[in-house]
Amino acid sequence: MHTPKHLLLIVGTAWLFDAMDVALLSFIMPLLKTEWQLSATQLGLVGAMTSIGMILGAVACGRLADTYGRKPVLMGTLILFSLSNLALAFAPNVGWFMAIRFVTGIGLGGELPVAATLLADHYHGVKRSQMLVLGDSFWAWGWIVASLIAYLVMPAFGWRIAVGVTLIAALYAFILREHLPEETTPSTDNRAPFTVVVRPQHLKPLISLSLMWFIVMLTYYGIFLWLPSVLTMRGFSIVNSLGYTLAMSIAQLPGYYLAAWLMRKISRKVIMGLYLTGTIVASLLFGTANSTVVILIAGAALSFFDLGAWGTLIALTPGQFPQLIRGTAMGIAQSIGRVGATIGPFLVGWLFDAKVGISGVFGLFVGLLLIALGILVFGVRDVDVADDQTPTAKAPVVDP
Repeated sequence: MHTPKHLLLIVGTAWLFDAMDVALLSFIMPLLKTEWQLSATQLGLVGAMTSIGMILGAVACGRLADTYGRKPVLMGTLILFSLSNLALAFAPNVGWFMAIRFVTGIGLGGELPVAATLLADHYHGVKRSQMLVLGDSFWAWGWIVASLIAYLVMPAFGWRIAVGVTLIAALYAFILREHLPEETTPSTDNRAPFTVVVRPQHLKPLISLSLMWFIVMLTYYGIFLWLPSVLTMRGFSIVNSLGYTLAMSIAQLPGYYLAAWLMRKISRKVIMGLYLTGTIVASLLFGTANSTVVILIAGAALSFFDLGAWGTLIALTPGQFPQLIRGTAMGIAQSIGRVGATIGPFLVGWLFDAKVGISGVFGLFVGLLLIALGILVFGVRDVDVADDQTPTAKAPVVDP
């Protein structure tokens, strides 16, 4: 049997690569604007193309994971990500860039729901919640790695070489994933029809959690994909904006680790409420900041609270569905979230072209986060269903 740390390290690479890809794209966007003379709206569309692919990837891979097993699907998503990133380094124009990003998004969108489902299958109770938050904490390490690549490689060698560097890490992750625990593939008779997900007992939590994923992803991608560009709008050079973004990214880690620690103290619903409230306050500060110190503090607070909320939501979601349909339900919820992730970057670009200021954009995010807080309070129950609702073979459960 795999030790918890071993399994966490292997599965955590899914979050690492997803974050590394999103972060690198955010650093590349200001360079693409100059190289291909793009408007803010066009730049927002570039950012949105990955999320469009993720919408398809999340649903398709979640369903495939329930049908054929978690391991082969997780391996396939990494292969697709690696090959498409290699092709991206040779993109001749913005059209090809967006097409390749769409394919990349299919792989990335499939990784996270399958990775979360795999962890949820192997743990239960508080341990499950903690492992899911710690798995999601690899997202912060992905941002940090991407920030270092952008800060050290991109100014000297350009964005194409920076993208190529990610393939080295992808090869290492592929070797790691070869050691994922084997699982029993469900027989045809034991596979749940897709319609099981929309039964009343599953539909209500699916709708509430999907709406929360929609808002969390819209605000996250709208904020962080544009963060280096927003900093340059405020007068920072591209190199300085990369440095500040790296500092803000490091602040994600204590946000995750505090959430994991709190799982043994208070309910996930309360933790989620605290982190959403912190994100709202940080958004207000960042949107109205007019000094370097305030921008850095507010940006670090955004990283701390927004990613802590994301981690808590990923700890809350998969356990609310039985193992038989967990991958499918997680894929649907994150797919709807990816719709928000698609809208977020494009919406910000459109608002900037429409001369809506930074404070106006962040004011919109605050309103959406308040809606998410209301859904959490009135529409989400902090309960996990029993895995024995499924007739399929169980993965070994690790006791807390």
